[in-house]
Amino acid sequence: MRIERLSPPGLHATPGYHHVTVVQAGRTAHLAGQCPLDVHGRLVGEHDLAAQVDQVVANALVALDAVGAEPADVVRTHIWVASDDREDLAAVWTRLRESSLAEALTTASTLIGVARLGYPGQLVELDITAALG
Repeated sequence: MRIERLSPPGLHATPGYHHVTVVQAGRTAHLAGQCPLDVHGRLVGEHDLAAQVDQVVANALVALDAVGAEPADVVRTHIWVASDDREDLAAVWTRLRESSLAEALTTASTLIGVARLGYPGQLVELDITAALG
């Protein structure tokens, strides 16, 4: 499978992601938003962005593995952060880019600050689309 990542001339430089991701038509996996919940459905890291990012990464890796995919197969991510503080958004981006999911963040990615996420105390959610071989 071939995934092409582009940042065309005429667009701004990015902090690690690409503006465009191209994949040959084929089978894809659309993961539900990965939340900072443990296997028992309990919130991990209340009031702790780093702990929540780590749990989201762990959950995303399990979900990708379930469909035979890995971070290199990711073609799109949306990162939701329950904050309007630019420092919080940057901290989440940095933590993700330093995680074992980092290669997934080189694709087309969007980082979004929102007022609230679905679970009480939830600060982070990660939405992933992956191309399957």
